[in-house]
Amino acid sequence: MKRRNNARRVDGILVLDKPAGLTSNAALQRVKGIYFAQKAGHTGSLDPLATGVLPICFGEATKWSQFLLDSDKEYVTTVCLGVTTDTGDADGAVLAERSAAGVDLAAIDSALPRFRGEIEQVPPMYSALKRNGVPLYELARAGQVVEREARRITVHSLEREGFEGGERARLVLRVRASKGTYIRVLAEDIGAALGCGAHVATLRRSRAGPFSDADAVSLDVLEELRATRAFAELDGFLLPASCALAHLPEVRLAESSCYYLSQGQAVTVATLPAAGLVRIAAEDGSFRGVGEVLDDRRVAPRRMGAA
Repeated sequence: MKRRNNARRVDGILVLDKPAGLTSNAALQRVKGIYFAQKAGHTGSLDPLATGVLPICFGEATKWSQFLLDSDKEYVTTVCLGVTTDTGDADGAVLAERSAAGVDLAAIDSALPRFRGEIEQVPPMYSALKRNGVPLYELARAGQVVEREARRITVHSLEREGFEGGERARLVLRVRASKGTYIRVLAEDIGAALGCGAHVATLRRSRAGPFSDADAVSLDVLEELRATRAFAELDGFLLPASCALAHLPEVRLAESSCYYLSQGQAVTVATLPAAGLVRIAAEDGSFRGVGEVLDDRRVAPRRMGAA
């Protein structure tokens, strides 16, 4: 007998406050089950140790997930100085220990500037990047180390928010960086620059693109509502897909222009912002998709569709 599919059509974005101890995919599956959703995907992995902002796209909103994946992220991390681990965080096995008692605020404030702006970063072995189709973390668990090409990232801001000195000094940092930045590697590199080594003790993502802590809802709250089948309340946490693009300038167009864009054709617009991506809306303000301003002052479609 064919099993009946009880999944619901759910559209929108949920900003989850991911708890520690879960992978991003495990958190996604929990939330998808809570909502009985047909289709869902997350927008950028967090390590199991990490907590914080994890936007989850449902239904039509998955069309815009790439824009969240590509967005800048902000983190608050506690870095333990004096101890290095094989994973770069507190979940890993200790590789080396050195005293951090000699590290002071002057040394920290002298080291941090070199990690701001555009820098090169070598991805860690314990990552989901693949080599010949095999995730690097699987190779790492098997005791293998392979060459990884350095990647250029941008650290927009890196600020010291707290420091407790000692043999195992604790340094609290707030970091805003481009996609693909590994905070674990940043902590390790800062520890190396300070001469004592380091690893991430705690990590919280405080912002992902336009979404912040203030938008996030906990898994406990969602599960309590699910237990009473309070779907109206659950759906009340969903944000429109256009929120994922709130950082883009808006261009309002006539319905005819929106139609041509939906057919893959560029349109001429009298007044446009500078070159780059724009959020397309109809004259009534309804969201229609994402376009790109061309050099000839036309707008070309990049991702269209009702949301």
